[in-house]
Amino acid sequence: MKNQFILFQRAGIFYYEDTGTGKQTSLRTRDRDQAQRLLNAKNEALRQPAMNLQIAQVYLHHSDPALASRTWQKVMEHIVTTKHGSTQARWQTAIKDKAFDLIRHRCLLETTGEQFLTVLHAGTVATNLYLRRIHHYAVTMHWLPWPVLSKLHWPPLVYQAKRAITLDEHRQLLAVERSPVRRAFYEILWHFGGSQTDMARLTAEDIDWQRQTISYRRHKSGTMAVQAIGAEVAAVLRKLPQTGYLFPTLAHLSPSYRGHAFVYRLNQLGITGLTLHSYRYAWAERAKAAGYPERFAMQALGHKSEAVHRAYAKQAEVVLPPLEEYELPKHSALAQLSVLLPESSRN
Repeated sequence: MKNQFILFQRAGIFYYEDTGTGKQTSLRTRDRDQAQRLLNAKNEALRQPAMNLQIAQVYLHHSDPALASRTWQKVMEHIVTTKHGSTQARWQTAIKDKAFDLIRHRCLLETTGEQFLTVLHAGTVATNLYLRRIHHYAVTMHWLPWPVLSKLHWPPLVYQAKRAITLDEHRQLLAVERSPVRRAFYEILWHFGGSQTDMARLTAEDIDWQRQTISYRRHKSGTMAVQAIGAEVAAVLRKLPQTGYLFPTLAHLSPSYRGHAFVYRLNQLGITGLTLHSYRYAWAERAKAAGYPERFAMQALGHKSEAVHRAYAKQAEVVLPPLEEYELPKHSALAQLSVLLPESSRN
């Protein structure tokens, strides 16, 4: 049988040539025996790919005895142990995705790209997101000697459109909400734009009445968020407990419970497409539309990344004033200055 790769030497260095494409590649050696072994391995790999995979698995097994028995379920469980707090809770929920059942107990080395694509087709955007992370974790831990799917073959992440709650929708919600605690909670969300967990766990000690500010450390990232207290929100805050949690009953509820109660009220109004996180989008958009400096808005929301903050505010409708309004003060000031200056200085 004719070999696809042939050996030749140039300036003392051995190369191989692909007889099918004519491409020449250096073997980076001057030793003929070593070059011949490398060439034979390349030709043999083309003739018996299945056997070569088994040989590779034997070598890998000796370097990592658990390699032959490591499944994707074990990888997922190991990732969960490295997380903490709310992040760990999210991972525990994510790995229960039914789409992962298709590969959950499959050995890593026996997984094919087609099987990954089947999982992605059966799942949601969350499946795509977490499978990427699981796969990357396995590769960086050297539990996979090669990627199951190359970066170019992963289906793109397509998220559902997220929108902010409008002032009219917020007012309608307050009108039908019977619980004074929840009404106050929605008011706080509207004025501060915090995540529902951060706002539900605010305490009276987070408020500095002397400086008229409220500051808290974000539950998700640990970033400090600081905002000034306006007159409207101050009136709401003064009606809440003066020590401990501002919302004692909401602080100990799960995010999903608070979210379901919110959506239930919206359904009564015939409003769809909103979550409690929509208040965060609303605050960012209102700040941008009002010309609030971006660095102040980032500090108020506890955003460390400009890209993340801009993603929240990208739907804002900003009405730009005419350029002439910016030019007039400048021109009028120069005109007044020219009147005051001596004639010799004007020239």
